[in-house]
Amino acid sequence: MSGEVIVAGDGGYDDARQVWNGCIDRRPLAIVRCKTTEDVVATVKVAASSGVMLAVRGGGHSLPGFSTCDGGLVADLSPMNQVHVDLAAGAAWAGGGCRRGEYDAATHVHGLASTGGLVSTTGVAGLTLGGGIGWLTRAYGLACDNLIGAELVTASGEVAAVSADEDPELFWGLRGGGGNFGVVTRFLFRLHPVRTVTGGLVIFPGSRVDEIAAFYQDWSATLSRSFTTMLVYLSGPPADFLPEDLHAEPCIAIAGCHCGPAREAEAELAAVRALGPVTDLFGPVPYPELQTMFDADLPAGRRYYFKGGFLPSLGREALATMASFMGAKPSPWCEFDLHHMGGAVSDVGSEDTAFADRDAAFTYNIIAIWDDPAADAAHREWAREFATALARYGRGTDYVNFLSDGADDATVRAAYGPARHDRLVALKRRVDPHNLFRLNQNIRP
Repeated sequence: MSGEVIVAGDGGYDDARQVWNGCIDRRPLAIVRCKTTEDVVATVKVAASSGVMLAVRGGGHSLPGFSTCDGGLVADLSPMNQVHVDLAAGAAWAGGGCRRGEYDAATHVHGLASTGGLVSTTGVAGLTLGGGIGWLTRAYGLACDNLIGAELVTASGEVAAVSADEDPELFWGLRGGGGNFGVVTRFLFRLHPVRTVTGGLVIFPGSRVDEIAAFYQDWSATLSRSFTTMLVYLSGPPADFLPEDLHAEPCIAIAGCHCGPAREAEAELAAVRALGPVTDLFGPVPYPELQTMFDADLPAGRRYYFKGGFLPSLGREALATMASFMGAKPSPWCEFDLHHMGGAVSDVGSEDTAFADRDAAFTYNIIAIWDDPAADAAHREWAREFATALARYGRGTDYVNFLSDGADDATVRAAYGPARHDRLVALKRRVDPHNLFRLNQNIRP
């Protein structure tokens, strides 16, 4: 090993075993800080030959705690965070342990970017393998749509190059099928010209929730694909930009990123500004800075539980459900994000990747956040009941990156839909027949 192997009793073990979600407290047998692809191969072979559990950690943001385990090995790829920009190819290689902030900083130097996430500390790997929504989704598609190649360590310890030309079926599975098929040690992403965007958010008091949500339903349908937006139900942050009487009080916000010309962004924002928000933070901003806008709201170590899904459209009943559950949230930090899809996401065929629902107009994220372990049950139950209530307006599929539970076979099958799931099972049987890579939303062979 060129990387470090940390076991219980070593200095730094407790720090090394921590992950982003404070609900997760596990004690691996060893944490292997992989520096090279060869280190990953060695770790995979040890796990396969010894029969111990193997967890793979990129950014460590796995909500159910899949990036760690009790009594097994953690292949920690965080040292493999290098980014190489190939200007001639219009693409960039990112190591399997790279985080969004690191990737964005490296590509921004050249005035380029790829779709990826809404928080800079999120790992590139897990985000991309599950699909990958972000501030550039409507303009340039999902993170997995921008994936054009990968280096993968398989369950047998082989290193495979994967692309549309090299094992296209495995390439299909990597784009939405999660970490079921191996350890991706390098990702190759298509780049787009993005430097300064018009981004930020506007905030309205909670007394205007129904009005603003109804406005958003109509306004979002008129937007160009350059504008990716999100409707956010939240509590007012204790910040100088918000009137003090709204601190910790129910609010509703519209957040977004327009990557087109500033004059076009201003024209599309005019209707929002005409509503008279109490706070207007939209303006020119470097793209990597926009990626940090919600970092402070989602720090490592707090307790998190997410539920998500897709909506083919909005309607009065769905909006009423959102308002009702957010009015009964169990702590002030809980949040609901409604992400506007469409645009470039819909340009990709519904069966061209393993991502579950490209035709949906929206995907949503129910975010329970709290600190006291005694409140675990109340927060999880709130999120589950909220998701069940919203599911009646969807088509039964789920966005796997927003699932906080390790789902059973029936739930995973429903999340992907029967035909897509059957295809994923066939691929799993070929590349990981013994299910070595099972710490994920698992496709059982």
